[in-house]
Amino acid sequence: MNEAMLQDAYRRFDAANAEDPNTVEVDGQAQPKELVFARRLSAAVLALNPDASTALKLAARCQHIRRWKMPRSTQPMGRTGYLKWRTLLKKFHAEQSAEILAATGYNSDLIERVQELNLKKNLKTDKDCQTLEDGLCLVFLEYQFDALIADTEQEKLLGIVRKTWAKMSPHGQQATSNIAFSEKGTRILQQALSQ
Repeated sequence: MNEAMLQDAYRRFDAANAEDPNTVEVDGQAQPKELVFARRLSAAVLALNPDASTALKLAARCQHIRRWKMPRSTQPMGRTGYLKWRTLLKKFHAEQSAEILAATGYNSDLIERVQELNLKKNLKTDKDCQTLEDGLCLVFLEYQFDALIADTEQEKLLGIVRKTWAKMSPHGQQATSNIAFSEKGTRILQQALSQ
Protein backbone atom coordinates (compact mmCIF):
# COMPACT_ATOMS: atom_id res chain seq x y z
CA MET A 1 0.00 0.00 0.00
CA ASN A 2 2.58 2.53 -1.06
CA GLU A 3 2.22 6.26 -1.64
CA ALA A 4 2.41 5.92 -5.44
CA MET A 5 -0.56 3.57 -5.40
CA LEU A 6 -2.52 5.94 -3.16
CA GLN A 7 -1.79 8.87 -5.47
CA ASP A 8 -2.84 6.76 -8.47
CA ALA A 9 -6.17 6.00 -6.78
CA TYR A 10 -6.60 9.72 -5.99
CA ARG A 11 -5.96 10.57 -9.65
CA ARG A 12 -8.55 8.03 -10.78
CA PHE A 13 -11.14 9.24 -8.26
CA ASP A 14 -10.46 12.86 -9.21
CA ALA A 15 -10.76 12.08 -12.92
CA ALA A 16 -14.16 10.44 -12.29
CA ASN A 17 -15.38 13.40 -10.24
CA ALA A 18 -14.00 15.91 -12.75
CA GLU A 19 -16.76 14.70 -15.11
CA ASP A 20 -19.39 16.31 -12.85
CA PRO A 21 -21.42 18.76 -14.99
CA ASN A 22 -22.40 20.67 -11.84
CA THR A 23 -19.95 23.33 -10.75
CA VAL A 24 -19.10 25.45 -7.72
CA GLU A 25 -17.06 28.62 -7.69
CA VAL A 26 -13.68 28.37 -5.98
CA ASP A 27 -11.39 31.40 -6.01
CA GLY A 28 -13.43 32.92 -8.82
CA GLN A 29 -13.31 29.83 -11.04
CA ALA A 30 -16.04 27.28 -11.78
CA GLN A 31 -14.89 23.77 -10.83
CA PRO A 32 -16.63 20.36 -10.87
CA LYS A 33 -18.68 20.17 -7.68
CA GLU A 34 -17.83 16.61 -6.63
CA LEU A 35 -14.13 17.08 -7.36
CA VAL A 36 -14.06 20.09 -5.04
CA PHE A 37 -16.06 18.20 -2.41
CA ALA A 38 -13.72 15.17 -2.54
CA ARG A 39 -10.62 17.30 -2.08
CA ARG A 40 -12.21 19.22 0.78
CA LEU A 41 -13.25 16.01 2.52
CA SER A 42 -9.75 14.56 2.10
CA ALA A 43 -8.28 17.68 3.69
CA ALA A 44 -10.80 17.64 6.56
CA VAL A 45 -10.13 13.97 7.35
CA LEU A 46 -6.35 14.47 7.32
CA ALA A 47 -6.71 17.52 9.58
CA LEU A 48 -8.69 15.38 12.04
CA ASN A 49 -6.28 12.44 11.77
CA PRO A 50 -2.89 13.13 10.16
CA ASP A 51 -2.05 9.42 10.62
CA ALA A 52 -5.20 8.22 8.84
CA SER A 53 -5.13 4.67 7.50
CA THR A 54 -4.90 4.08 3.75
CA ALA A 55 -8.52 2.87 3.75
CA LEU A 56 -9.72 6.04 5.48
CA LYS A 57 -7.76 8.26 3.07
CA LEU A 58 -9.26 6.43 0.10
CA ALA A 59 -12.80 6.46 1.52
CA ALA A 60 -12.59 10.21 2.09
CA ARG A 61 -11.55 10.83 -1.50
CA CYS A 62 -14.35 8.70 -3.00
CA GLN A 63 -17.20 9.17 -0.52
CA HIS A 64 -19.45 10.99 -3.02
CA ILE A 65 -17.94 9.65 -6.22
CA ARG A 66 -20.06 10.36 -9.32
CA ARG A 67 -22.90 11.49 -7.05
CA TRP A 68 -24.57 13.47 -9.84
CA LYS A 69 -25.38 10.21 -11.63
CA MET A 70 -27.99 9.40 -8.95
CA PRO A 71 -29.87 12.66 -8.28
CA ARG A 72 -32.42 13.05 -5.48
CA SER A 73 -35.17 13.14 -8.13
CA THR A 74 -34.70 9.38 -8.74
CA GLN A 75 -36.81 8.69 -5.63
CA PRO A 76 -40.18 10.11 -4.49
CA MET A 77 -40.23 13.28 -2.40
CA GLY A 78 -40.77 12.93 1.34
CA ARG A 79 -38.81 11.26 4.12
CA THR A 80 -39.29 7.66 2.90
CA GLY A 81 -38.07 8.54 -0.59
CA TYR A 82 -35.16 10.51 0.85
CA LEU A 83 -34.02 7.64 3.07
CA LYS A 84 -34.28 5.16 0.19
CA TRP A 85 -32.25 7.51 -2.02
CA ARG A 86 -29.56 7.86 0.67
CA THR A 87 -29.31 4.07 1.04
CA LEU A 88 -29.06 3.52 -2.73
CA LEU A 89 -26.57 6.36 -3.02
CA LYS A 90 -24.22 4.88 -0.41
CA LYS A 91 -24.35 1.54 -2.22
CA PHE A 92 -23.68 3.27 -5.55
CA HIS A 93 -20.63 5.07 -4.12
CA ALA A 94 -19.31 1.82 -2.63
CA GLU A 95 -19.67 0.02 -6.00
CA GLN A 96 -18.00 2.87 -7.89
CA SER A 97 -15.10 3.03 -5.43
CA ALA A 98 -14.58 -0.76 -5.57
CA GLU A 99 -14.37 -0.69 -9.36
CA ILE A 100 -11.71 2.04 -9.36
CA LEU A 101 -9.73 0.53 -6.49
CA ALA A 102 -9.63 -2.86 -8.21
CA ALA A 103 -8.34 -1.20 -11.39
CA THR A 104 -5.68 0.54 -9.28
CA GLY A 105 -4.49 -2.83 -7.97
CA TYR A 106 -5.73 -2.83 -4.38
CA ASN A 107 -6.57 -6.20 -2.83
CA SER A 108 -10.07 -7.32 -1.90
CA ASP A 109 -9.54 -6.82 1.85
CA LEU A 110 -8.69 -3.16 1.44
CA ILE A 111 -11.49 -2.62 -1.08
CA GLU A 112 -13.96 -4.19 1.34
CA ARG A 113 -12.72 -1.93 4.14
CA VAL A 114 -13.15 1.20 1.99
CA GLN A 115 -16.66 0.04 1.11
CA GLU A 116 -17.48 -0.43 4.82
CA LEU A 117 -16.50 3.18 5.33
CA ASN A 118 -18.44 4.34 2.25
CA LEU A 119 -21.51 2.58 3.67
CA LYS A 120 -20.88 4.05 7.14
CA LYS A 121 -21.06 0.66 8.79
CA ASN A 122 -20.47 0.71 12.55
CA LEU A 123 -20.68 4.48 12.89
CA LYS A 124 -19.88 5.53 16.50
CA THR A 125 -17.96 2.28 17.19
CA ASP A 126 -15.53 2.36 14.23
CA LYS A 127 -12.99 5.14 14.76
CA ASP A 128 -12.24 5.55 11.04
CA CYS A 129 -15.94 5.65 10.20
CA GLN A 130 -16.51 8.32 12.86
CA THR A 131 -13.58 10.37 11.56
CA LEU A 132 -15.08 10.21 8.07
CA GLU A 133 -18.46 11.33 9.45
CA ASP A 134 -16.80 14.17 11.35
CA GLY A 135 -15.08 15.24 8.13
CA LEU A 136 -18.39 15.21 6.24
CA CYS A 137 -20.02 17.36 8.91
CA LEU A 138 -17.10 19.80 8.96
CA VAL A 139 -17.17 20.22 5.17
CA PHE A 140 -20.91 20.87 5.37
CA LEU A 141 -20.53 23.45 8.13
CA GLU A 142 -17.60 25.23 6.49
CA TYR A 143 -18.68 25.28 2.86
CA GLN A 144 -22.44 24.60 2.60
CA PHE A 145 -23.96 25.98 5.79
CA ASP A 146 -24.52 29.57 4.63
CA ALA A 147 -26.33 28.45 1.47
CA LEU A 148 -28.59 26.23 3.59
CA ILE A 149 -29.30 29.13 5.97
CA ALA A 150 -30.42 31.27 3.03
CA ASP A 151 -32.79 28.58 1.69
CA THR A 152 -34.21 26.95 4.82
CA GLU A 153 -36.92 27.87 7.31
CA GLN A 154 -35.53 28.56 10.80
CA GLU A 155 -37.01 25.65 12.78
CA LYS A 156 -35.98 23.11 10.14
CA LEU A 157 -32.52 24.67 10.03
CA LEU A 158 -32.10 24.39 13.81
CA GLY A 159 -33.09 20.72 13.59
CA ILE A 160 -30.51 20.08 10.85
CA VAL A 161 -27.78 21.71 12.96
CA ARG A 162 -28.70 19.64 16.00
CA LYS A 163 -28.70 16.40 13.99
CA THR A 164 -25.35 17.30 12.42
CA TRP A 165 -23.84 18.06 15.83
CA ALA A 166 -25.17 14.78 17.27
CA LYS A 167 -23.44 12.81 14.49
CA MET A 168 -20.06 14.25 15.44
CA SER A 169 -17.56 12.99 17.99
CA PRO A 170 -16.24 15.40 20.65
CA HIS A 171 -13.04 15.67 18.55
CA GLY A 172 -15.07 16.64 15.47
CA GLN A 173 -17.16 19.11 17.46
CA GLN A 174 -13.98 20.72 18.81
CA ALA A 175 -12.64 21.07 15.24
CA THR A 176 -15.53 23.42 14.41
CA SER A 177 -13.58 26.08 16.32
CA ASN A 178 -11.27 26.26 13.28
CA ILE A 179 -14.14 27.29 10.98
CA ALA A 180 -14.61 31.00 10.28
CA PHE A 181 -18.41 31.01 10.48
CA SER A 182 -20.37 33.94 9.09
CA GLU A 183 -22.26 36.10 11.57
CA LYS A 184 -25.52 34.33 10.63
CA GLY A 185 -23.86 30.92 10.85
CA THR A 186 -22.48 31.66 14.31
CA ARG A 187 -25.88 32.85 15.53
CA ILE A 188 -27.73 29.79 14.15
CA LEU A 189 -25.14 27.40 15.58
CA GLN A 190 -25.30 29.00 19.02
CA GLN A 191 -29.10 29.04 18.97
CA ALA A 192 -29.35 25.40 17.92
CA LEU A 193 -26.89 24.17 20.51
CA SER A 194 -28.21 26.23 23.41
CA GLN A 195 -31.67 24.61 23.34
